[in-house]
Amino acid sequence: MKTYLYPSPAEWAALTQRPVQKLDQLRAGVQHTFDLVKERGDAALIELAAKFDKAGLPSVWVTQDEVDQAIPQVSQELKDAIEVAYANISKFHEAQREPVQQIETMPGVTCYRKSVGIQKVGLYIPGGTAPLFSTLLMLGIPAQIAGCKEIVLATPPGADGSINATILYTANRLGITRILKAGGAQAIAALAFGTETVPAVDKIFGPGNQYVTAAKQMVTQLGVAIDMPAGPSEVLVIADETADADFVAADLLSQAEHGPDSQVVFVTNSEKQLKNVQEAVARQVAELPRQTVAEQALNNSLGVVFSTLQEAIDFSNQYAPEHLILAVDIPEVLAEQVTQTGSVFMGHFSPESVGDYASGTNHTLPTNGYARNYSGVSLDSFVKKITFQQLSKEGLQRIGPAVEIMAEAEGLHAHKHAVTVRLAKI
Repeated sequence: MKTYLYPSPAEWAALTQRPVQKLDQLRAGVQHTFDLVKERGDAALIELAAKFDKAGLPSVWVTQDEVDQAIPQVSQELKDAIEVAYANISKFHEAQREPVQQIETMPGVTCYRKSVGIQKVGLYIPGGTAPLFSTLLMLGIPAQIAGCKEIVLATPPGADGSINATILYTANRLGITRILKAGGAQAIAALAFGTETVPAVDKIFGPGNQYVTAAKQMVTQLGVAIDMPAGPSEVLVIADETADADFVAADLLSQAEHGPDSQVVFVTNSEKQLKNVQEAVARQVAELPRQTVAEQALNNSLGVVFSTLQEAIDFSNQYAPEHLILAVDIPEVLAEQVTQTGSVFMGHFSPESVGDYASGTNHTLPTNGYARNYSGVSLDSFVKKITFQQLSKEGLQRIGPAVEIMAEAEGLHAHKHAVTVRLAKI
């Protein structure tokens, strides 16, 4: 962990810089994959699964028999834990529904806004060493609540052509039946452009490796929406002298184990606390199964000491972390000053892990500084807001003259005429 003691505000910009993502270098390869999938459809997906996943696939789709075989493989203990998460995530996202409110802006002029589910959505769930069935809950539940008509799940197969049993169990729990055996840029291509069996979707959600990230960004230029720009996972922990160094170290490592490019930042107003946390990190990382991955992330991590917690929160707002943990005695005071982050974890007993799995908030959050202008995934991510207006004769008589004057001032005479011709016949 690189240590910085009392840096001046002039130095903060350099400290808050993320490593540059070299997505441009991937574009040619991703475009080749796009072209292949567009040209050959399912056959391309099968060919690319053999090339990248070493899987021989008779079909790109999971069968019901595969789902039925997967369900008993998931322990009852894990099924019960998933139910806890399912209930909490559902409750939190259900509360985000907006009732339709009809507003009479002036007598005879009524306006309202209605949320309508995006018709077709694609959910990308990574497989490999960390199959993120928790992300499937985070995306599938709000998609259900929003009323999305068609949900397609894409996830990469193992070398034996199978999909992780817990992912299949979770998909079944969510009622998702269209499960595509595809990973990487080819999965994004299939969801964006469609094939002879894969429907093209309107919006794509979910994290992935650098190829998935590049592919998602490229399809936004082709009329397909995505949840948000993505980068490596991040956590910033602000701790005062009341924090437990073991707790803080565990929080830092829970993010560092995601990948070697994960961003881990520790900020405190106590040099002693920095030393304690560094020692705790060294003890705990040695016990992790993903020790090598975590150590690589820690090599690029920061430990920063400021004179005051006010400077710490100001630094955090400039950094705009994906996750922010306030490991301080009275977190409510600092929380009021948070303006730029994806999700906040307040106090000594709110580890970031609970948000990742089961507290109810969504763990699909903006990274790479995008918390400055993006929110995390919510029910709103799966709906469109459509506005409606209806005027009575009296309403048009009241508002019409103002519209005529404004349209004429802009030189849009047909706009004016659309009002004038009606007023003349009332």
